[in-house]
Amino acid sequence: MNSNSVRTLALALLVSVAAPAAATSAPVTEVGAGGSAVDRLERMLQARNQMQLDMQRQLDQMAQELSTLRGSVERNSYDIKQMVERQRDLYREVDTLRTAKQTVPAPQEEAQDASSVSFTDDKSENAAYEAAVNLILKEKDYQGATKAFKAFLSKYPESVYTANAHYWLGQLYFSKSEFEQANQEFTAVSKFKDSNKRADALLKLGLIAQKQGNGDQADQYFQQVIDTYPDSTSAKQAKNAM
Repeated sequence: MNSNSVRTLALALLVSVAAPAAATSAPVTEVGAGGSAVDRLERMLQARNQMQLDMQRQLDQMAQELSTLRGSVERNSYDIKQMVERQRDLYREVDTLRTAKQTVPAPQEEAQDASSVSFTDDKSENAAYEAAVNLILKEKDYQGATKAFKAFLSKYPESVYTANAHYWLGQLYFSKSEFEQANQEFTAVSKFKDSNKRADALLKLGLIAQKQGNGDQADQYFQQVIDTYPDSTSAKQAKNAM
């Protein structure tokens, strides 16, 4: 091997040893015109960082959309639950009216069975109440039903249907989120200790208090339902609402 070859080989060995140290110690900003590989690396890192940022924004957007969707599902579930409960109330009212019609005593039996009669013998009063109920059940005229029940209470303030009339007014107001008016009607129902609407009226009073941000009062109503009507559907709902 001649001297030129030896020098070339030695120079190559020195460069191969010094290059890693120089690449480690020299900052990127000190790399001159020969730093094209570093530039490409920087561009790759920048592209990767931008991709990560884009992915993070997409994930954040998806999380927000998922949260919004979850909220919509919860609201829809609550609305459906309320609709189902109102429908059950309507069915119960239909059964009450049907039972009342079936148990009307014959004239000769009235004196003997007067104590068991749960309706009035005033035909106009019965007709007025039934007409108001039919505006809900048959006509779906809720505004007309509201006016009819208010007129009924004004004309027959001592009616055997008074508690029921207040209850249905409360339901009509509650369904429209007119909670102050609903509160007044359900409070009126709660004063009738023997009313079969009282448990649900107390439950509704609790729900109204809850919606208005009065948790303590809501829990008092719920507990009253649970204590007074432990085996009722309203008590189960009260437990779930607490």
